[in-house]
Amino acid sequence: MDNVIKSGKEILDDFFNTIEQIPAVDSKLASRLKELYRENKLTSTNLSNALSELREEAQNDKN
Repeated sequence: MDNVIKSGKEILDDFFNTIEQIPAVDSKLASRLKELYRENKLTSTNLSNALSELREEAQNDKN
C-alpha cells in the first residue's frame, strides 16, 4: 500500500481530467470548466461568464 499524499494540484488535475465522466454533470458545463482550468483561467469572473454563455445557448436552443 502506497502512502503517497497527493498535492492540491494533483487532486485538482485528477478531478478536472475526469469531470466529464461524472454522470450528474452537464457535459457542456464540464467541458467548459475543464477548459478554463487547463488555461489557468478558472476565476469567478470567467466562471460566471461561462455560465451565462451556457444559459444563453440553452435558451436559444429552446427557441
